[in-house]
Amino acid sequence: MTTIDDTPADSALSSLRRARDRFLSGRPPGDGVPEDLAEAWRRARFFGVPRDLVAPPRVRPPEDSPLLAAARPALDRVAPALSGEMGLVLVDSRCRALWSGGGRYTGTSADATGLDLSEKAVGHNSTALALRTGRRAEVHGPEHFLDLWQEVSAVSVPLYEPTAGRPAGTITVVAPLGEGRTGHPGAAIAEATAHAVETELLGRARPAERVLLDAYLRQRADGATVVTLDGSSRLVSPEAARLLSHETLARLERHATALLRDADAGPEGAPSGTPEEIAVPDGAPSGTPEEIAVPEDAPSGTPEEIAGPEDAPSGTPEEIAGPEDAPSGTPEEIAVPDGAGLTVRMTRLVHGGEVIGAVATVCPAAPRARAAERPGPDRLPGLVGTSPPWRVAVSRATELARAAEPLLLIGEAGVGKTALARALLGHRGTAAPRLVDAAEQVAGEVPRWCRALAEGDGDAPPLLLRHAERLGQSDVAALLSLLEERPAVPLVATHTPGAPTGPCLSRLLDILSARSVTLPPLRERVEDIPALLTGLARRPSPGRPPLTWSVDARRALEQHTWPGNVAELAHVVREVAERRRATGPVRREELPYGLRVPPATRRLSGMERAERTAILEALRRHGDNKVRAAESLGIGRATLYRKLRVYGMDQA
Repeated sequence: MTTIDDTPADSALSSLRRARDRFLSGRPPGDGVPEDLAEAWRRARFFGVPRDLVAPPRVRPPEDSPLLAAARPALDRVAPALSGEMGLVLVDSRCRALWSGGGRYTGTSADATGLDLSEKAVGHNSTALALRTGRRAEVHGPEHFLDLWQEVSAVSVPLYEPTAGRPAGTITVVAPLGEGRTGHPGAAIAEATAHAVETELLGRARPAERVLLDAYLRQRADGATVVTLDGSSRLVSPEAARLLSHETLARLERHATALLRDADAGPEGAPSGTPEEIAVPDGAPSGTPEEIAVPEDAPSGTPEEIAGPEDAPSGTPEEIAGPEDAPSGTPEEIAVPDGAGLTVRMTRLVHGGEVIGAVATVCPAAPRARAAERPGPDRLPGLVGTSPPWRVAVSRATELARAAEPLLLIGEAGVGKTALARALLGHRGTAAPRLVDAAEQVAGEVPRWCRALAEGDGDAPPLLLRHAERLGQSDVAALLSLLEERPAVPLVATHTPGAPTGPCLSRLLDILSARSVTLPPLRERVEDIPALLTGLARRPSPGRPPLTWSVDARRALEQHTWPGNVAELAHVVREVAERRRATGPVRREELPYGLRVPPATRRLSGMERAERTAILEALRRHGDNKVRAAESLGIGRATLYRKLRVYGMDQA
């Protein structure tokens, strides 16, 4: 008997088609669908996007778009070379199609110019996904929400302007869906076109913007955590985005604006700075900001782009010169209110004799400043972790929690929001909080607490409200009424983004977001995993050694993406401790199958990720028994082994 196995793409497409049909009929899509895809479908349904939309709505694109003007030469070169029905589309940051060319725009019409490709208009698509994530995105066939695009495959590459911190648009290539394909055939074309457009945007940038960009790239090449600002735009490195809150970035921007204003006023009219904008720690030098002088004729991108006096030898401290009354090489240090032992060194960027912006580098605080720090996260009970993202979040929350006002803790499920909330409320030294979990729908608890505070009950304990996104209408109304009457109430709420929110709940979350802290997911603080393994392990029975982990096992845990965050890690620790019979450190082979598997060695398409996830889940459910896992997936054992090899999971 001859059997024909589906390719991974075929199997994943069929699985996604069935999952989409289940979702659109009102049933759960199933375990094999990635959560981000299921969430995108839910957003489309929340926005009221009709699945049977005949054609996407059209909007009037701007007639004088700088993005289109810069992209047109590259688009005109690439479009005639496209084969078959492959189409090319330029989209701006508002998801408006500015231009289209190439073959027939598969699934819509011959001309896509003017289409509204936002999620609110057409649901999940590669353009909206690339703009939201800032990375290349592929969406194939049944991953789309619309029936119209079930036979369409699209790839979108974000376009970044030289001084933009977010995508200014995308280059999108659309093609008919190929059943046996594992990646989009136009991905390389989209990447090359995007690179050509970004190069043109860089060439059209104003000289001051180019100097600002070059300074940013130079600092990044040196490994610095850096922010460059000119009072109207800013470039933020990924490390700086993790370590600095929005409030701190706004303060740095105000300070950069003040530097430009002071430079325009001249030495005599320059104000001395406002204490509320700049807080200099006790151990920081009190000199004026360092100036980075950039000669007008320096070639862009060369090592000479940041130069000092003519007689200063290259590489010496004098290559960075400040005003005559400023100590040479002494930048101004700005204390970071986010804590975690950080300071920001702000330097003025000078071009053509004028201050055009500032470069801010994030660095550890001076020893004297660190000694004067307030207690960090290790002083709060029940918390584990010393990684910079975790320390910044906890320090920020500790600072906000000093006042008996509402505090909102935001983060993915399982990151430790409730543990931090308990520690903060215990740190206040107040009465034990009243715990209400909105997910359990305890009727009347929130309104009763609100009435007690509104009536002036001084003995009312603080409220720890879990899962604010699950609040009922009566609870939201009670909290809104209380906050209007008494904005300062002892409330700590946790919020897990993702679920659709109605207008009233959105209003409540907007009010609470004024004092909010976002906790980092575990994948951004993997250096905390060894300490968490110790903290999450139960106390061993008498006569048994504590649970320890081999280097190889820890490496496998650090490579995992941890969608369930610390809660998932705690479950793994309990499962390993209960199942193991061996002695000595836990080995990699003793971990659940999904953790033994190394990360994919190549970029997977959405369909491949869905299939890989389904296989791992089936193996987990059946205790790594491959025969039963194959049966549950509806495939043969030989097919399962082949797919394990395809995804690099056969060595686990």
